[in-house]
Amino acid sequence: MKSHHGHFLRRPNIAITPDVTVPTPESPQARYELKTAYADAVLRAGGLPFIVPYTDDAQVIDSYLDRVSGLVLSGGAFDVPPALYGEMPRPGLGPTKPERSAFELALLKAALMRKLPVLGICGGMQLINVAYGGTLVQDLTLELPGAANHQQQHDRAQPLHPVEVRDGSVLADCLGKGQLMVNSTHHQAVKALGVGLTPCAVAPDGVVEGLEAKDGFVVGVQWHPEQMIDTVPPHLGVYRTLVNRARDRRGHA
Repeated sequence: MKSHHGHFLRRPNIAITPDVTVPTPESPQARYELKTAYADAVLRAGGLPFIVPYTDDAQVIDSYLDRVSGLVLSGGAFDVPPALYGEMPRPGLGPTKPERSAFELALLKAALMRKLPVLGICGGMQLINVAYGGTLVQDLTLELPGAANHQQQHDRAQPLHPVEVRDGSVLADCLGKGQLMVNSTHHQAVKALGVGLTPCAVAPDGVVEGLEAKDGFVVGVQWHPEQMIDTVPPHLGVYRTLVNRARDRRGHA
């Protein structure tokens, strides 16, 4: 990748949080897992992806962040524990992974203190909202019966529904304003928006599909843009902007 001056641009290090498997009798050893699409998107956007194992040691988290210039909070088939946003579990809540959520929340808060660019994907967006003091709808079907289907069964490289990307938002700088087709694999959503966050993409049924902080680059999207960069190419823009912000920060560090 070259700049307009012909020089090769340095690839900034981007941390990506992995998922972890639940041990079973057939597979008793827990494993870190990450869909290749996340790393591929970071690479195609000009970054160097690094997977960060879980820890509850603040010094290790600081050491991770010493070595990266941006953060991607990945999604997964689990829910943020309601206790993290001051609620009790309600009917419809899915499985939780408390160790993962505790690590990601500590990593996110430390990254925000350093003003690192952050991108939250699906559950990662929900965690950003929680970190800023917001709450979540624990199950769309039970709590918002008027909501559309947000859990597609078909290929995630294909979209399910449109969102309206709001003009003047950071997300619009990444993807373009107006209507954008997105995939959708979530059963939870933003309820009360966190302090300091603004909605930047909304589904036709009113579900918040994107949010961003007022300062810096802290963006969350409820869909999976990394799985659509070949079928709906504008989706790479959110990863490209993250990487560009990380490169700019690295250049000024």
